[in-house]
Amino acid sequence: MMGKDKSRDARYRRHARVRAKVKGTTSRPRLCVYRSLNHVYAQIIDDSQGHTLVSTSTLDPEIKGEADGKVKSDKAKLVGSLVAKQALSKGISQIVFDRGGYKYHGRVKALAEAARQEGLKF
Repeated sequence: MMGKDKSRDARYRRHARVRAKVKGTTSRPRLCVYRSLNHVYAQIIDDSQGHTLVSTSTLDPEIKGEADGKVKSDKAKLVGSLVAKQALSKGISQIVFDRGGYKYHGRVKALAEAARQEGLKF
């Protein structure tokens, strides 16, 4: 069984492979996902300027009340829909998806699909 440090290092290596191919531009910024043990964080980043355009997480006041008592994947759906609404309000409709070295499964997949349903194009 892999130890915590080995699995974290493996995720960092996978994330480096993904980041070598995925770049956020002004016309198509990058939706970056981070998944901790209890929370999910999402940012939309313009890598050409080095600016975070939109960020949200399960700790946001808009989500926190709704998320109480839900399973983690449902919380991720709330984060995905909120980040998509915020992006669309700022005029961002197309993005590239950065899964952060995580498998496209579970919370990461739920966040991405919720963002797609709100109108973001990947």
